[in-house]
Amino acid sequence: MNKSIANDLLTFIRRSPSCYHVIENFRTMLRESGYTELREADKWKLTHGGKYFVCRSDSSMIAFRVPNAAPSAFVMAAAHSDSPTFKIKENAEMAGSHTVRLNTEKYGGMLMSTWFDRPLSVAGRVVVKSESGVATRLVNIDRDLLIIPSVAIHMNRAANDGMKYAANVDTLPLYGGEDAKDSFLPMIAKAAGVNKEDILGTDLFLYCRDGGTLLGADGEFIASPKLDDLECAYACMQGFLGAAGSGAIPVCCIFDNEEVGSTTKQGAASSFLRDTLRRITLSLGMNEEDWQQMLAKSFLVSADNAHAMHPNHPEYADAANCPQMNGGIVIKYNANQRYTTDAVSAALFKNICEKADVKVQTFANRSDLAGGSTLGSIANTLVPVKTVDIGLAQLAMHSAYETAGTHDIAALIKAMAVLFAENEFSVQ
Repeated sequence: MNKSIANDLLTFIRRSPSCYHVIENFRTMLRESGYTELREADKWKLTHGGKYFVCRSDSSMIAFRVPNAAPSAFVMAAAHSDSPTFKIKENAEMAGSHTVRLNTEKYGGMLMSTWFDRPLSVAGRVVVKSESGVATRLVNIDRDLLIIPSVAIHMNRAANDGMKYAANVDTLPLYGGEDAKDSFLPMIAKAAGVNKEDILGTDLFLYCRDGGTLLGADGEFIASPKLDDLECAYACMQGFLGAAGSGAIPVCCIFDNEEVGSTTKQGAASSFLRDTLRRITLSLGMNEEDWQQMLAKSFLVSADNAHAMHPNHPEYADAANCPQMNGGIVIKYNANQRYTTDAVSAALFKNICEKADVKVQTFANRSDLAGGSTLGSIANTLVPVKTVDIGLAQLAMHSAYETAGTHDIAALIKAMAVLFAENEFSVQ
């Protein structure tokens, strides 16, 4: 069963080559489950028992359900739709050395070396002329299109001694021979179903074409692009859709731009979550006092993958808080609040996992090593609620191809289903 769920995740990742495709695929899942899409520009008329979602900038989404009676709290989980990659610059083609390369820049803090010598392609969105002004189109060049070639060892004998890559030189992908000049934008236009002259803007990214797989002695590991953070995003959405009803408003958030700090109009630092929660309460005839009371009883699970102990380098892990793949859901701690977990939120989440009958483990950085951060603390600045940071243990975080445990995805789906069925999170 767990392998089947892991394979479903791999199918979702394969169909989600960009953050825009992630949201479009979740949009399809929600519509098929009877959810109504709202627009921020429209007046909302919510009803008790209704199921809704709203998107911002095509790359972030908030889905929620309204209970049949006055709601007691918001029960929330958040993950992110983006992953480290390379963005295609405007005027993308770079001709020279009898080839055409594409001009790119880094998006997020990736392991650059992992992008070399593997088939790549391009996906994202384009903005085009339409009868009403402008419209967006998703595009995916669904074939092996590009490669970033390494310099041969014969020409750089020091290559295995450690490389410092220059993003403006070393990581430009090879697109074609000399005859490929001036063909990239027409290719994108064809994929979008428009003329080249109709394209007004592009948000295009590289993605790894290597498909995900199960591996290990008994298929106990899952390897794929974008496990950080589509593994958590997928589990949160599946748990949200499968949860029983409650007296609370369950809220599933998928934010963009976590990998670059979240400070965008569609990121976790934006007003998107606060605006949506306030509009829900106002549409249901509630007031500011009701809103504040609900926040006091609400809970947020910030779900973003965690570092597993590396088998070849266990010295990088904290000796007492070093999670293992297939060891269960990871609760993440940091004294400087890079993660929001405290004793209260950890206890509340442990109770959820106990109800779901899933294992829990802990992560903390080795005390002399700085770690990353994620959505929880950022979202709390505008929506201050009890929050825990969790994830699933993985290796090679921010690689083009990452590794995690096959069985952990099922555990997180179970925990999310229990979470979203809760009524409130009060502490005595």
